[in-house]
Amino acid sequence: MKLSIVIPACNEEHRLPKALDAYARFFSGRFDRDVEIIVVANHCSDDTEGVARRAAETYPQIRVLVETARVGKGGAVERGMRQACGEFIGFVDADGSTPPESFFRLMENIGENGCIIGSRWIDGAVVSPKQSWMRRLASRILNKIFVHGVFGLQVSDSQCGAKVFSRKALEAVFGEPIEPGWAFDIDLLCRVKRSGYQIKEYPIEWHHVPGNPTTFLVMSLQMLASVRRVWKNSGLCRRKRGNR
Repeated sequence: MKLSIVIPACNEEHRLPKALDAYARFFSGRFDRDVEIIVVANHCSDDTEGVARRAAETYPQIRVLVETARVGKGGAVERGMRQACGEFIGFVDADGSTPPESFFRLMENIGENGCIIGSRWIDGAVVSPKQSWMRRLASRILNKIFVHGVFGLQVSDSQCGAKVFSRKALEAVFGEPIEPGWAFDIDLLCRVKRSGYQIKEYPIEWHHVPGNPTTFLVMSLQMLASVRRVWKNSGLCRRKRGNR
């Protein structure tokens, strides 16, 4: 199988149908049965699972996994990736903010790299509507202080919800469970880097889709807690103490 696309979905019965139909139509038309779309319905209290299963009746490329425990977005992505069969394995947000055509360009441009990540902050990216100054500021702070400063990742948009990995790179980093919270992207990228694989950044098309039930403040606090766990589990805090 050529490509596996994981879509983590927590209470996404309203936004998932349009995104799932767009991805299934686009990629089934290009790869036929050589692609799979794995929807991980994570701790849902709505009809996300039903939406995905009805879509699977139309598109046999769709697989549905159900996770009843609260494992977080990172945990849902990890479960889907561990079940994936593709030569390339990626994930994308359930809201459809990244069009399938843009995700396809990631796979086309991965080359010999272990990972290619979509970026909203480099030349060639298309973002509409423009994000609020608060979100842009929060993104810059996260990137400068933590992604660059603490973890040493030279990327401009670690949190964009569209990434593709080679199977070999994922097999090298999945020895231990990844961070389940919002900073799981940072954890994955750190592991890819430590395993000796290159990370490529590529401009993406991204459109804001309203409907996220988590407020910006709550998400920010959860993100900080998640970053701290990645820092502790990576051993960086222990090395820092040892250098004192």
